[in-house]
Amino acid sequence: MTATAAPPATRRGSRPAGRVGLVDAVGFEWTKFWSVRSTGWTLAVTAVLVLGIAALATATGHDMVFDPTRRSLIGVFFGQLTLGVLGVLVMSAEYGTGSIRSTLSAVPRRGVVLAAKVVVLGAVTVVVSEALSFVSFFMGQALLSSTGRAHAMLSYPGVTRAVVGSGLYLALLALLALGLATTLRHTAGAIAAYAAVVLVLPIVVGALPTFLNNAMSRYLPANIGVVMVSPQVGHILGGAPTFGAWAGLALLAGYAVALLLLGLVLLVRRDA
Repeated sequence: MTATAAPPATRRGSRPAGRVGLVDAVGFEWTKFWSVRSTGWTLAVTAVLVLGIAALATATGHDMVFDPTRRSLIGVFFGQLTLGVLGVLVMSAEYGTGSIRSTLSAVPRRGVVLAAKVVVLGAVTVVVSEALSFVSFFMGQALLSSTGRAHAMLSYPGVTRAVVGSGLYLALLALLALGLATTLRHTAGAIAAYAAVVLVLPIVVGALPTFLNNAMSRYLPANIGVVMVSPQVGHILGGAPTFGAWAGLALLAGYAVALLLLGLVLLVRRDA
């Protein structure tokens, strides 16, 4: 009998091409995520900005009528920029270097590739953002207390929600940035689009007639963030109507999911 050709030898435990599962893909992405210098630098800059701005905001100033929780969490609005850049780089850096071809060769199912990136980025940013949010709060309240000014505690109404929600807000923005990068595939373009959504849109909407501003402002990611860091949701957007904190966060999650789905469709249809 003539021997038939055997399939290529594989190491024990390996999977055939195209059969790589999500767990394996997450392992690949986790290794890549921590192997590039930009990850460590971006997270370090995020920590410096969030905690540094919180320290400055709570250690200085002599106004007695203010929200101590919101004051201690103000660094969140600087951290949203750096974590957005991190979210962009998780995908766009691979297109910039051409390593996306190797990634898609190792994990041919493109939906699995994107899902793995979402899992890794989401897990890291949730942990880092929540840690920074809680440290900012406790540090800020300690500084306020040391100078004899009003301060807050987690047991106060809405405070725990504001601290936890601030961390979730940052993590969702990072995923939104990943969706933009997957859609645009270009680092500069995705960062510019992200900055436009987070920074430019509030300025543009704020310049519109009052009835348009009132109708549109609560849908903006940045204004959702303002609501999230505030224990008492009221007229915190200059009298414009706002969503509740969790409703706003759900809307932001919807934005992120929509962009990720759009990015997935384009990732599947386009060549690497």
